[in-house]
This record gives sequence, structure tokens and C-alpha cells, in this order.
Amino acid sequence: MSIETVLYIILAGIVALLLALFQYKYKVKSMSKQYMLFAFLRFITIFSVLLLLINPKLDQLQLTTEKPKLLVVVDNSNSITQLKQDANAKEVVENIRSHSNLNNKFNIEYFTLGKTLSTSDTLTFQDKQTDIASALDALQDIYKDDVAPTILISDGNQTFGSDYEFTNYSNPVYPIILGDTTHYVDLSIRQLNVNKYAYLKNKFPVETILVYNGKEAVNTVFTVTSGEQTVYSKNISFSETQNSEVLNFTLPANHVGTSTYKAHLKPLDTEKNTVNNIKNFAVEVIDEQMNIAVISTFYHPDLGMLKKSIESNEQRSVTILKPNEIKSKLNDFNLVILYQPNNQFKFIFDAIKAENKNAFIISGTHTDWFFLNNQSNVYEHDITAQSEVYQGVFNTNYSMFIVDDLNFDMFPPLNSSFGDLTFFGPYETLLYKKYGNLTTEQPLLATFEINGRREALLLGENIWQWRAQSFLNEKSFHMFDNFVGKLIQYLASTKRKTRLILDFESFYEGVNNVIIKAQFFNKNYEFDGRETLQIKVKNKETDEETELPFVLKNNNYQVDLSHLSASNYDFTVSAINEKISKSGSFTVLEYNVEQQFLNANVSKLNVLANKTSGTSYFIDSYDSVFNELISSKKYTSIQKSTKTTQGLIDWKYVLGIIVFCLSLEWFLRKYNGLT
Repeated sequence: MSIETVLYIILAGIVALLLALFQYKYKVKSMSKQYMLFAFLRFITIFSVLLLLINPKLDQLQLTTEKPKLLVVVDNSNSITQLKQDANAKEVVENIRSHSNLNNKFNIEYFTLGKTLSTSDTLTFQDKQTDIASALDALQDIYKDDVAPTILISDGNQTFGSDYEFTNYSNPVYPIILGDTTHYVDLSIRQLNVNKYAYLKNKFPVETILVYNGKEAVNTVFTVTSGEQTVYSKNISFSETQNSEVLNFTLPANHVGTSTYKAHLKPLDTEKNTVNNIKNFAVEVIDEQMNIAVISTFYHPDLGMLKKSIESNEQRSVTILKPNEIKSKLNDFNLVILYQPNNQFKFIFDAIKAENKNAFIISGTHTDWFFLNNQSNVYEHDITAQSEVYQGVFNTNYSMFIVDDLNFDMFPPLNSSFGDLTFFGPYETLLYKKYGNLTTEQPLLATFEINGRREALLLGENIWQWRAQSFLNEKSFHMFDNFVGKLIQYLASTKRKTRLILDFESFYEGVNNVIIKAQFFNKNYEFDGRETLQIKVKNKETDEETELPFVLKNNNYQVDLSHLSASNYDFTVSAINEKISKSGSFTVLEYNVEQQFLNANVSKLNVLANKTSGTSYFIDSYDSVFNELISSKKYTSIQKSTKTTQGLIDWKYVLGIIVFCLSLEWFLRKYNGLT
């Protein structure tokens, strides 16, 4: 309490005393005991009121000692077991827990990392992916303002995410390296490339890259088997200088359906890791091909993009033609794509209407909207002499077929004619127009179905930039090509829509999510989100059955079967209320990227330690990191002071005293007949 407050309290006592004496001593020349009691009660009342106004407070200073944090991050991936370092990792963690000096100096927090960072300290070493970079980024966000040296117990082998060697982690990292730098003799199938689809009675190409790590000349055999039958075999020789081999061969596609194959490189007697000598792959054999015509009066990068994207599915073939080149060939194609049509397309539109063919129309800055408006009785576009650029915004309620959002609003804008598009019948918008930061209700990509004929309309050119941007985002064309493929499949199909549609892969690699999607439609073929869908999955090898419900997500139902082990499965999806079901089959291929490592990635862990001003240690000398952390003056406890201000009086009690004194004074005065 400050001196100023004390002086105020003393002054308040003097003022209260003077006022009390003035009120009673001034009126009478001599004070009786009765008047002295009245003066005392008045003094207490006035002093209490002044005390409430002063409200004296007391400052308290509390000192606390805060220890620095020590983060212990343990690699919980399967590669630790593969390198036989799981027992060493557990030993390090237990020694940290029991190290008294370390626990006295630091507040220790434990984490595990696999594909994601977890606060759990349970070590199972079952994670099938390792992302060290994202784990460090997560810790950086949490402890960016703290002194938090980090012990990273890992083999340094990362299978997922960005390279942790270039992390911006601000706290020192002390890697404890699980494994050694010994280079073992090893044969491996580094990569195997094969198309997902093949045509019946044809041969499909296979490319594989074989790698040898060793100094002596060795001989081995590469084989490909389907079931118990060997379909390809070749003797391979390696040496220290000739340490890789690229094989290109073809395999026959003899029956329709999914065929599973196993590529096997015969291991050496001294090999430590034989898991990477085997790769499984599968091919879906189909007996029909879809022919698609892209028609344009001029050349444009969009034409090549359409051909590349559509033909990424081997069951589709694209031919680029000028309008006068298709007159006698129209019936040879399942679908026609009309790129920026003008009056030269007149006979094509007449033939499409006469034969009720599906079409995909792409407009742009060279589109003749006078002509196109006259050809369509479904829509009409405003005719202006201006052009504009629009981005696309995905419609999550689109229900004609299952499609994923590729972050279209982040793609480059498309060039299009300025103006509104008016529909005269039912349609569904797949992508809305976005102008600057304004998302409109105008369609950029829409589909509709009239009298059994399907059509799609895209209002924009330079879609080739979308495919390029998708590659930059995903490091692959697969996502964008899959989007285009689903649109083409919808347009090229002449079958009537079924009420239950399934979307699944014929085979999945073990490290990937096994996701099956479904759509259910009511009797008017409108998407129905009220239905209950269930899936029954049967393992064809063990006859084990699993039944799970689907979860509604945006415009489709989904079920995650990632827990399934590698095997062949049959499944049935059932709509419970409508008694509708549909079946299929898929294969989960056995593949664990964590089992492909032979030793620790010492160089990257050393770079990480040096970059963050830490030190790396091998597992044999890991206790040295404890001594360094304990003796380091960089990590010291911090004494913090906390100042709290607390009132000395409780206003409730003081108010009670005031009321009591005034009431008692009033009662005594009345009792004695005083006014």
C-alpha cells in the first residue's frame, strides 16, 4: 500500500472525527456519555464512507521460476522396426523419463510422429508414412515464443511431405540417429510403370527400373507372375559400374476384369532387406473403346490439352478434326466436343439433333453467339462485343455425377464473352463464374439433359492453363485428368441413369486411403441425401465380412476402408429404405514404403542439427545429448514476477457497518426523545 493511500486514510479519520465532534460538541457545551456514543457512531459512519471512497489497495509481488521446455519427438513409423531400432527408441525415451537432472532442469513434453504429429507417448511403430517436416512446422507454431530445444529420435527417413532439410524451425534440434551409415548389398525394384487399363486381346506395356547397391558382380532373375503362372522372366547381371537396368516389355490382356501381377527380383543370399524386391501391380482389362471427336476451325492449346487429358484413360481415343472433315464420320464417335463453334458447324448441329447425340460445347472469345443462340432452344447468351476473364467456383451441391473440388477458384481465369447466360429448362451448374472477388450465380460450366440427350457447356477458353496449374499444385496431372474423365464419361454414356452410382478404384496401394463414394437418387432422379447406405465387404481369401455405414459428405456418400489389409475384396452397397443394392470388387495391394529403407538418413539429420544450432548423436552415444543439455547455459530457468493488486476492504462489510451505525444512532436518538 502506498504512502499516499496511508495519508488519505489518516486524513479521512481526522475529517470524520472533526465532523462528528462538530455535529455534537458544537450544540452542547458539555458532552455526556450519551452524546459521546452518538459522536462515536457518527465518526464510524463518516469514516467508513470516506474509506469506501478511498478504496485502499495492497500490491502483492509473487515470484515464480519457470523451467525451459524440452520437446522429445519420437519417430513412430514402421521403418524403425524395419531397421530393428524399436527397442533402442524405447530405451532412449525411458532414460529421458528417469533422468533426474534432465527433469529437474526442463519441463519435458513428449510427441510421436508418423504422417502427423501426435501428443501421444505410446510407441507402436505402426505408422506407414513419415512426415518430419510437418511435425516440425506444427511444433514451430505451438512453441514459436518459447525456448524449447527438441530431441528428435528418428532414422531420418521421410516418405511424405516437404523436405525437412529446408525447415525454418527456430529452436535447436538434437537428433538421436536410429541406425547407422553402413551400406548393405541390396537389389531393389525402384520403380514400375504400367497403365491402369488395357484392351482385351491386346498387349499392354510395362516399364520397370531395377537398381543394385554393391561392389561385386552379381546375377539375378527378374520375373512377373500372375497367380502361379510366370508371364515374364529375364536374367539380369549387375556390377559396381553397371548398377541399374531399365526393362521394357509387354504382357497379354486375355480376359476382362482386373488382373493382379507380382514383379519379383530374386534376392541375393547376403541381402538384408528383401521387401523392396517385390512390387505388386494390377491392370483392368476392358473390351470396349470410346472414340471422341474434338472439332475446331482453328488450332489452340486447349485442343492438345483435351486430347492429352482424355487419352490419359486408355479406353478413350481422341481425334481432332475440322468441321468439313467429320461429315461422313460422325457416327464413328461416341461424343463430339465442339470448340468455339461458328456457322461452319451448322450441319454438325443438325446431325446432333437428328441422331440425338451428346455434345460438349466450349465457347470463348472466338465463339459466334448469334449462330449458337439460333442452334439451341435450351439456353441463350447475351451478345456483346466485349470479353471478360472469369475464375471458377465449385458447386458442392452438383449431383449429376461424383466429382471433387480441385480448388478451381485458385486456377487461372478463363477468357469468355461478356454477358449473362439464360437457360429455358432444367440444368445443373458444376462451376460458377467468379469475377474478381465476386462469386456470381452465372454458370461457367453447366450440364443438362433434354429428352435423353446430354450436353455440357463451358464458357471459357485457355483451359489448358488449368491442367498446368493442377500439375503445379499436385505434382501430377491425375486429379485434373480424372475430373475431365468423369465429365466425358457422363457425356458419352448413353445408358439411363441408375438410382445408385458407385465410384471406386479397381485396386488400391496399401499406403493410400481406400475410399468408396456413392450417390443415391430418388425416383425423379434427384439426389437424395436422406437415404441410409451401408456397405458389406468380404475378404475373398479369409471370408471375413465387415459392415459399415456411409457418411454423407456434400453431394455424395463416402466410406473409409483404409483399415483393410492387403487382399482381394467383394463388396455390396445397399440402400436400406429403398432395398436397392449394387456390387463390385477391388484389390488392396500390399505395399509399405517404410520397409524400403536399409539405413538411417544421417546426412539430412546432420544438416537439420547444424541449421538449427543443435548437435546430432548416434544411438550408441545418445547419453551425451543429456550432458550437453544439462550443462548448456542457453537453457536456464527464468524467474517471473507476478504483481497482483487486492483491495484491503470488502465493501459489503463496510456498507453493513454504515447501515448498522446509522440505524443504531437513529434508534437511540428516538428512544431518548431526541430529533
